Amino acid sequence: MEQRHRQPIGIFDSGIGGLTVAKAIADSLPNEKIIYYGDTAHIPYGDKSQELISKYASRITEFLLHDKQCKAVVIACNTASAAAYNTLRDRYKGIAPIINVIDPMIEAVISDDAVKHVGVIATKTTIASGVYQEKFTRRKPSLRFSALATPLLAPMIEEGFYNNNISHAVLEKYLRDEALQGIDALVLACTHYPLIKKEIDAFYGGGVKIFDSAEVVAAKLKNILTKEQLHTDLPGGTHEFLVSDYTRSFEKSTQMFYGKELHLSLHNIWA
Repeated sequence: MEQRHRQPIGIFDSGIGGLTVAKAIADSLPNEKIIYYGDTAHIPYGDKSQELISKYASRITEFLLHDKQCKAVVIACNTASAAAYNTLRDRYKGIAPIINVIDPMIEAVISDDAVKHVGVIATKTTIASGVYQEKFTRRKPSLRFSALATPLLAPMIEEGFYNNNISHAVLEKYLRDEALQGIDALVLACTHYPLIKKEIDAFYGGGVKIFDSAEVVAAKLKNILTKEQLHTDLPGGTHEFLVSDYTRSFEKSTQMFYGKELHLSLHNIWA
């Protein structure tokens, strides 16, 4: 059991947006070693089929659990969580905890009795999956919800267009959509979106509660590791940040998502 304590936590995303989740986990669990895998060779996941995304997620999870000996895996991507979580959870039940970014957010929203009408913005694939809609309806039928695909936001953020006139214009176009009128809370259902949280909050003048997944997922992971007796109080070593396709621009962009520029190592598991 002690050996399992010392094993790392695996985190993956379609690219580097999931570093927002990785940073929250590193802050919440400072003794844990993190191995992050960004599938930059296949970015973006948001416009791919659920079947293909599930295939990618399965291969990455296998790599993290078997090759890297991770004790738990966090799917730091709403699109991959919607497409592959159930399959991965069932496949590795009793072997390793698999944590997604959707269910902890559902729990956070439905536990807040002040929220009566929640909006969800995400990629096309996440919205088309209906996962948030289904879970809200099943878990809290009295809660009103609205969902809107916002496909321009993730690539806009990755190109560094946020907190400027371009991002303001794109966000205003989406947030003024009829689907989001009358909401009192908004779920940012993409791990890129914490970077535009302040802009969204400014648009609503603080009148809409904004939920982003990074801190919520970090807290959920901490609870699971404690419950499963898998957390460690001993320093786990240096984090690893791997990508399936390396470019200098990806490495520079880590500053946006993690708060500091990281060294990315190329490790193409598809070769």
